[in-house]
Amino acid sequence: MEHDQDEEESQRESHMRTHLFNKQVVTIGGGTGPFAVLSSLKRYQCGITAIVTMSDSGGSSRRLMDEFGQLPFGDLRQALVALSRNGALWRDVFTFRFQPGHGNSKVGERPPEPEGYPGTLRSAEDDLGKLQRVAEAAGVTGHSLGNLIISALQEINGGNLLWAIRDAQRLLGTAGDVLPVTLDHATLCADLEDNTTLCGETDIDTRGEKDVGNLPAIRRVYLQEPAEACEDAIHVIRRADMIVLGPGDLYTSIVPNLLVNGVAEAIRAAEAEVVYVCNLMTKHGETDGFRASDFVREIQNYLDRRLDRVILHDGSFPDDLLAAYAVKQQFPVEADISAVRKLVPEVIVEPVMAVHSESLVRHDARLLVRAIFAPPSMAL
Repeated sequence: MEHDQDEEESQRESHMRTHLFNKQVVTIGGGTGPFAVLSSLKRYQCGITAIVTMSDSGGSSRRLMDEFGQLPFGDLRQALVALSRNGALWRDVFTFRFQPGHGNSKVGERPPEPEGYPGTLRSAEDDLGKLQRVAEAAGVTGHSLGNLIISALQEINGGNLLWAIRDAQRLLGTAGDVLPVTLDHATLCADLEDNTTLCGETDIDTRGEKDVGNLPAIRRVYLQEPAEACEDAIHVIRRADMIVLGPGDLYTSIVPNLLVNGVAEAIRAAEAEVVYVCNLMTKHGETDGFRASDFVREIQNYLDRRLDRVILHDGSFPDDLLAAYAVKQQFPVEADISAVRKLVPEVIVEPVMAVHSESLVRHDARLLVRAIFAPPSMAL
């Protein structure tokens, strides 16, 4: 039995390497979701382009937008890190975030030195304390260092964000390219079932965290002002062999890309196979009560095109994690396979979940990419 499983694994790996060789793969999304796809996909000999959502309106990105009028960099940074091949150091640099109280000492205080050795302390806590004091003096507490690096590269390049991203790719030795879906400022809005409207990606994204009670459903999302697609993004979409949507929050990470003028049209015009990775869990305030078929219908509604393949998790979850998610009104997405099969030609149902940091449900990078590029014979 074990020999048969090893043989099957070997055959699937061989199929993937053959199937992906010299193919152009485009991922479209935002947030942490595409990280799993990109971090595993970079092991194969294929062309990779990550097209990234640009409607983020919170955290470090919000401050850079307010202070310097720059576009949000958070999702760009995560895609760059996912594709990085220059080792852990550069990845750590780009993911580092300045926080109050780094180290064991209070901000502004030097840690006590060992008795008998004045002036010789060179501990990690001291280094972090110094870094934090510099951060506070510079007004960057709360910022992601990667965001600041991209911001600096943009300034160095005369305000050209695309050139800044290319320089960041050189620093990180990325296995592919990263592109913003638009170079325009894009404000995401949502009309709710109670006839109220929310504007700002963060307000839409986090409303379920602020209120665990019943919330009016999202009726539709749209951009407050029209945004034109980045020309380079349109070009790679049209030349793609496969386009992967997700995983990610439906209305704040995936659909915003389809709202940018020219993107949905380019996907419809492309000859690429379009794959959608369905969420593992529902999100309170965004997709309450959604089954897999509901996600698929919404994607196809905004895309105005049928998807070619959908990836679903097989439904297995650790009971203790389900209880923790239930407290936040988040539940496993029901894989209603027969309903999805009526909407999409190919449906792949496999165990693609992993547990991160002992408490977070995420897609497993290797298993997910294996499912995305599974042989057609495995489709239900």
